[in-house]
Parts: sequence; structure tokens; C-alpha cells
Amino acid sequence: MTVSHSALAPRPVRVEAREWGWRHAGRIRWAIDGIDLMIEPGERVLLLGPSGSGKSSLLHALAGVHGGDDEGEERGQLLIDGAPAAESRGQAGLVLQDPDSQVILARVGDDVAFGCENLGVPRDEIWRRVDEALEAVGLDLPLSRSTSALSGGQKQRLALAGAIAMRPGLLLLDEPTANLDPSGVAEVRDAVARVLDRTRATFVVVEHRVDVWVDLVDRVIVLGGDGRLIADGSPSEVLDRHRDALLAAGVWVPGVPVPVIGASDAASRGPIEPFLSGEQLGVGRRPGAVVRAGLDLVLPEGRSTVLSGPNGAGKSTLALTLGGLLTPLAGRVAASDSLAAGLAAAPIRWRSRDLLTRIGTVFQEPEHQFVSSTVRGEVAVAPRALGLPQAEIENRADEVLARLRLDRLAGANPFTLSGGEQRRLSVAAVLVARPRVVILDEPTFGQDRITWLELVRLLRELVDDGVTLLSVTHDTAFREMLGEHRLELAASDETVVSRPLGGAA
Repeated sequence: MTVSHSALAPRPVRVEAREWGWRHAGRIRWAIDGIDLMIEPGERVLLLGPSGSGKSSLLHALAGVHGGDDEGEERGQLLIDGAPAAESRGQAGLVLQDPDSQVILARVGDDVAFGCENLGVPRDEIWRRVDEALEAVGLDLPLSRSTSALSGGQKQRLALAGAIAMRPGLLLLDEPTANLDPSGVAEVRDAVARVLDRTRATFVVVEHRVDVWVDLVDRVIVLGGDGRLIADGSPSEVLDRHRDALLAAGVWVPGVPVPVIGASDAASRGPIEPFLSGEQLGVGRRPGAVVRAGLDLVLPEGRSTVLSGPNGAGKSTLALTLGGLLTPLAGRVAASDSLAAGLAAAPIRWRSRDLLTRIGTVFQEPEHQFVSSTVRGEVAVAPRALGLPQAEIENRADEVLARLRLDRLAGANPFTLSGGEQRRLSVAAVLVARPRVVILDEPTFGQDRITWLELVRLLRELVDDGVTLLSVTHDTAFREMLGEHRLELAASDETVVSRPLGGAA
């Protein structure tokens, strides 16, 4: 089937903001404020700004998903074709950064059809749109294919297909490639380009990594840390003329390298000693569903190990198994005598309190581990569980919140933070217990240039102080900074271990 331009073409919309602002419920500071702008029908816009500058708040408001007064308040006007955005649902399609969070139904065809069904589109028209949308994003799969069997890049294209099947005049993407491997990034970016060429929809994308989208857009809008507009113009004009201001605000400007934060001389820290090891390890999320098998690997004590590989290779599952949170489906995970300190060698047999000071794990989805109603309360959970004195709890909380630039948000609800702020909070909540092993799953997603550098420096210092670090990441720059020891899961059941920096075996 060939999809005609008219078949997928919605009517592109005009977006207008008049002194618009949004404040989350219970917050003193406005997340975004005083925004005046006009986006003409069919324009393609890249929305930039530091973590917490209100980019996602603007996209969610345009999509009409902010909710009622109990979730926050707005002032000014935000309009789609002259009507309030909150009353224009169905005109905008929103795709978020986490592929898994957007999969709703078990089969590909049903998932793409879901939005159309909610809009009351006639049945025959729904399935025509489903076929057209899947072809437009280049996802050539049977409609009956299980959504759980898709890779990260495929799931993100599936979410894009579900959005465009609703025929939105405004396509909104909120860091859609943040958790994808390089091939997945290219898949999604190319799929978006095809969709825009066919639909001519108005387009706004939020992304920290400018180079992914800069050639696809015709306009760049930049928000400052105070949620106000600081630059607006063509990509070349904004990136060239405002280069220094963008770097100061934390924007990743293409062509500007990050300062080198190299590893200490590995050889000077003595021989490598295994701290955690996997022997003929089989991993999976549930019994009988083995994702990887026959894995032999070691985490060296006091070193930084980076685990990489394509989406769907089993990296997160392996990390959770090493961290004592998933039971091995074959083989075993063993801690050294020094780490176990009188406990069983297998971390899966340790109590949660035993894990707190031995192995701390930061999940890929930060919100999955939040248990408190405030940021300060969240970082106090672990030291309070350890029975530390109140003064010590407060001192540790103050230290880690300041270091990760979360101190001004201490009283905020974790679920009102930006994606990058939530990631830093999840890291803080683990580091405050001072575990000897720290496992991080995609630690740098959602980070602007400034917070990325600060996080990498903090992790470098932890390793230099003797902490054993395992980071699951697609971030090339992060791997270069902290990849003393490298593990790579290929698409097959083979684990490739590179030589650590410094030439150590």
C-alpha cells in the first residue's frame, strides 16, 4: 500500500502563547512564565533549555494533559488555532521519552488504534489509519505482533504511529530518543522526518542533544533556568549568536566538547580485585523467560564499569540481577568476602537493609522508586531505615541535595520535577546511604550540559574514593569519561569485556 500525502495530512495548527505560565500545585516558583510566542502552521521547532526550565510543562500543556486545578495553575493564554489548548485535545499528539511507558495494549495494531478509538473514529477508518501510520513510521510488523517483543526503537516508533493515527495538527515530542541506543535514535529521527514530510504538521520537539534534530527543524526556541524565553530564531542564528549564553544555561551546543574528566591512573590504585561476579549467569524478569544466559563477568572493586549494548539486549535485567533485586535464572551472582561481610555470598539473599550500605541501585525509570511526598523526604528514606541520628540524616540530605542541585526543590513533590531532576533525585536517594557498590541505569538521561558535568564529576570522585560503580548507558561521552572497565552485551548471547584504561588486565 502506498500512503498518499492527503491520506495522512491533518490541518497544521497555529500555536500562540500570550504571557503564559504554569505552576505545579504546592510550588512557589512558576515552572514556566511570561511566554510570548507564535508558532505558525507547519513550522518545525526545537525547544531547548536546561533541566527544569519548563520545556515539558509547555509540551504537556499544549497536549492538554496537565489536568485540573489540583495539579497546578496557569496564567496568561496558551492557544491552538485561537482556542485554549486545554479545550483542544485531539489536535495535538504527544510522544514521551520512555518507550515502555507508552505501550498500552498487547498487540501492535490495537496499540496504534487506541487513540483513534478514544476520539470516536469509525471502526473502518481506524484500521485504515493504523495501516497508514505504521507504514509512515517504517514499522513493517504484523498487527498481531506482541508489543512486549519490540525493541526500544520499535516501541518509540509505535508510539509515534499511535500519535499520527489520530491525525494531529500538532506533533509534540518530549525527549523521544533519551533512552535509545544509536540505531534506535536514527530509527526514530528518520521516522519523524518521513511523517513530517507527509503530514506537514506543526512540530515541536524537546531534546537536550541538539545535533539529533537541528537539521530537521527551521526554528530554535530556548528557555532559561527561570522558565522564561531567552532566544528564538533560526538554528544557525540561535546556536551561533547566542553560543556563550546557551553554554552558560546548560544547552548542549553542537561542536563544543565537554571538558575531559578522565579516570585516575588505574594502575596506581593497585591490582583489580573482583567485588561482584556472575558465573554462567542466566537473567530474566520472571521464571522461564530467560533473556540472556551463560554470562561470565566481574565488577572490579573500586573501579568504574560501563555496561553498554543495543536496546533489548538485557542490560537493565542484568544490572538488577547483579544488584540483588532479581533472582538469577541460572548460574549465580557472588559478592566478595569483603562486600558480603558475613552475609551469604549471593546478594539476592540479603535483606533490603543489608543492601542499603552494600549495593545501591538506581532504576531506569526514576519515578518507580519514589516513596515520599517531598524531595527532602525521599533522600531521608535510606538513612532513616539505617537508624541514623536525625542530625546525621539532615547533614547527609543537605550535602547530597546541594551537590546535585536539588536543594531549592527540597519541599517539592518528586512527581512534579522534570525528567532530569527526577533522575538526579533517584541518584541522590541511593548515594545518601553511602553504599560500597552503586549501580546506575541510564544515569545521564534528561541532563543538560551543566548537570551532566556535575554528575560525572561526582561519580568520578566516588570511584576515586573507592566506590565500585556500574553504569548502564548509551551515552558515548559518559562511557569515555567513566569506562575504566567495559562490558558490552551484543545482540547475541555473547558478553564482550574490553580492557580497562591504564592497560590493566
